[in-house]
Amino acid sequence: MRLDKFLKVSRLIKRRTVANEACDAGRVLVNGNVAKASVKVKVSDVIEIQFGSKTVKVEVVDLQDTTKKEEAKELFRYL
Repeated sequence: MRLDKFLKVSRLIKRRTVANEACDAGRVLVNGNVAKASVKVKVSDVIEIQFGSKTVKVEVVDLQDTTKKEEAKELFRYL
């Protein structure tokens, strides 16, 4: 699954266009490397997102094309 789509489906970032912009700005890391929006994400990857001065680090637990709001938090776990 593409990184930008995972960020949207998992509700880590609300919109896919915002996820694209964050990736283009170099604020998203996958396994410690700066990632483009088109990077393929797989289970057990570690994603790090920089929101201003705050950093969120999560591990991918599951991949789904669509999900309900309540189930979105089950796609990743905070580190």
